[in-house]
Amino acid sequence: MSNKNKPIPNLAARVWRDPVLWLAFGFGSGLARFAPGTFGTLPGIGLAVLLGLLTQAVGLPLPLIVLATLIVLIPIGIWLCGAASHRLGVHDHGGIVFDEIVGVLIPFLLVPITPLNLLLAFLWFRLFDIVKPWPIRWLDRHVAGGWGIMVDDLLAGVFALAAVWVTVALLPH
Repeated sequence: MSNKNKPIPNLAARVWRDPVLWLAFGFGSGLARFAPGTFGTLPGIGLAVLLGLLTQAVGLPLPLIVLATLIVLIPIGIWLCGAASHRLGVHDHGGIVFDEIVGVLIPFLLVPITPLNLLLAFLWFRLFDIVKPWPIRWLDRHVAGGWGIMVDDLLAGVFALAAVWVTVALLPH
């Protein structure tokens, strides 16, 4: 597989026709011409809101619902991102954003769904996903396949979890 930013002919048409690519590209959000990872994180924020509503509807604690969701989505994401990467012939194409959708959910293992926490989770997650401090950058460069595509975003989600938790703790109440 080759360069992450390699132009792919008819990419948008392929994404809209192929269910694997459509899901891996975050329902098309990864097709954004500018900052596809940022746009691709937005469906994850929407999913977090839906999980918050689900917790109210079923009466289960949010961390349990988020954990169950992660347990389901992580293996799906490993397969999906790997399959999309293979179909495109590019490892971790910038438009593959299913990993962002899953990673941004991780902060909600510790903090409730509120407008402020949604914003903080989005901002901190994007910062760690873009800057890729050690060991995120190392994982991004050295782990291959679907697991390689997912793991750096999962760790960015863990970093965001810590940052959101500290930020919320330091805010005046």
